[in-house]
Amino acid sequence: MTMLARLMMGLILGAIPGAGWAKGPVVVELFTAQGCASCKPANALVDKLADRPGVIALTWSVDYWDYLGWKDTFAKPGFGARQQAFAKRLGPRDVYTPQVIVNGAAQVSGGDAVGVEALIAKSERPRRHPPALRLEADGRVTVGAGQRSRPPADVWLIRYDPRKQDVEVTAGDNQGATVTLRNIVRQITRLGSWSGRAVVFKTPAATEPGLGAVVLVEGAKGGPVLAVTRLKPKG
Repeated sequence: MTMLARLMMGLILGAIPGAGWAKGPVVVELFTAQGCASCKPANALVDKLADRPGVIALTWSVDYWDYLGWKDTFAKPGFGARQQAFAKRLGPRDVYTPQVIVNGAAQVSGGDAVGVEALIAKSERPRRHPPALRLEADGRVTVGAGQRSRPPADVWLIRYDPRKQDVEVTAGDNQGATVTLRNIVRQITRLGSWSGRAVVFKTPAATEPGLGAVVLVEGAKGGPVLAVTRLKPKG
């Protein structure tokens, strides 16, 4: 192909909507707590979204409501830290539950189902030149080359339990209630950074059987999702 032909082809592709773009799943992250009296509708919304094609729904249990009398059985300090990182970029100043973050780019109350759906619809548009992600059979993660990221993006491995689980709360604001959760995050590991060049990461073993796995490439310190892939649980 001559130089002129290549130039003309580039102009043609540039005029086609979506050319040079790739579409990926929408990541919906719910921050909730078993002791949160207003979180039931948000938990139910994630249960529905978990079955929707093109959506990766994750439930993060946080521990900052434990002082109300019930210790969340799934919460870990690192989960609240993730929410704090989003808050520094997206607001509000004080973290709360239920909060939903969509593609690391926007936040809305988890009780606002219409608002959540609007953010999902907005986020379904293609992303420009995302790096290719692949979970290898031996557990390694490959992040392909892509548009340079400044500062380097973070690469996260998130393992979650896809089963629906009922928790009977015996103290606090939800005393006597049964809290139903799904796609509960059980493990998060920062694999390293990605600046645009292809890189391979080793992954730690799952802490328990039957977990699903998601790999996210996202802007540093709670930035937007640049690429995502999911490995469905075996069995």
